[in-house]
Amino acid sequence: MAHIDSVTIHVADTEAAERFYAKAFGLGDRLRFRAAQEHTTGFRGFTMALTVAQPSTVDDLIASALDAGATTLKPAVKSFWGYGGVVQAPDGTTWKIATSAKKDTAPATRHVDEVVLLLGVADVAASKRFYVEQGLAVGKSFGRAYVEFAAGSSPIKLALYRRRALAKDVGVSPEGDGSHRITINGGAGALTDPDGFAWHAAAPEPSTPEHP
Repeated sequence: MAHIDSVTIHVADTEAAERFYAKAFGLGDRLRFRAAQEHTTGFRGFTMALTVAQPSTVDDLIASALDAGATTLKPAVKSFWGYGGVVQAPDGTTWKIATSAKKDTAPATRHVDEVVLLLGVADVAASKRFYVEQGLAVGKSFGRAYVEFAAGSSPIKLALYRRRALAKDVGVSPEGDGSHRITINGGAGALTDPDGFAWHAAAPEPSTPEHP
């Protein structure tokens, strides 16, 4: 099955980005950075989402992100689906941190259960077909509104949302053009999807020498 090993965020200052993300979320090698100055305006068409176990973890991760230099797009609040909020990193990437739980049931931690790359697409059904053809297996599908692919052993899950709906969900205008400023690294190989999101083949893991 095709998978996502990591996501490369295109930033103006890689050292600053590395410091921010280490302090904010501590996601390790799931995030990579490339120096770039591509033209982009407004919404970049994607959001990174962190799914956690309880509200205290949401609050802790949002607080560390804000302390590291992020800005609030949506403060953390309770809703019918759980608890969560949205911040924007200094490089412009939007991050949604959420839980389906409405109250804490265990001591506070900073553990992230799931990292999800949400792509805002023009046609969910068409993008779904494209990714199924690349070998991704559908985990959940809600017509033309939302598709979530099975992550398997992948450290990052892929999901598709209508662009306008995703922008509304994270509290920004859907307008924007230019580069997405992101590259997806994984087992689908080198390709570009219908909405211009670029994939690069993940580097193969070093082989283990055979012993005689």
